[in-house]
Amino acid sequence: MPRLLGVDIPNNKKVPYALTSIFGLGLYRAQLICEKCGIDENKRAYELSEDEVARLTGFIDQSFVVEGNLKREVQANIQRLKEIQAYRGLRHIRSLPCRGQRTKTNSRTRKGKKKTVANKKIARK
Repeated sequence: MPRLLGVDIPNNKKVPYALTSIFGLGLYRAQLICEKCGIDENKRAYELSEDEVARLTGFIDQSFVVEGNLKREVQANIQRLKEIQAYRGLRHIRSLPCRGQRTKTNSRTRKGKKKTVANKKIARK
């Protein structure tokens, strides 16, 4: 199982599809990387030589922000939004959807398990 940038990529998949297991790389970028590094897209990951793995690692490392660095960057962006009290930052703080979805119904994934609020009886005089 080849290891690129600290990630074990699947053996039996074709190289572009195997590269998508790296956080921050989609299929389009993976195909571009194969083209730039001169690696056949029909080749399986276990067929890669050490030289090809080194070429892939070097190219990805210098051209793209992936894995840990990308995760840190995303978290820093969210933290910045929270600190400046931007609308999206407040939505993150309150664990509500940030991208305009409705919250009267749905958004259970973000809000968590439903919390029922009991009705108070109004005492009549």
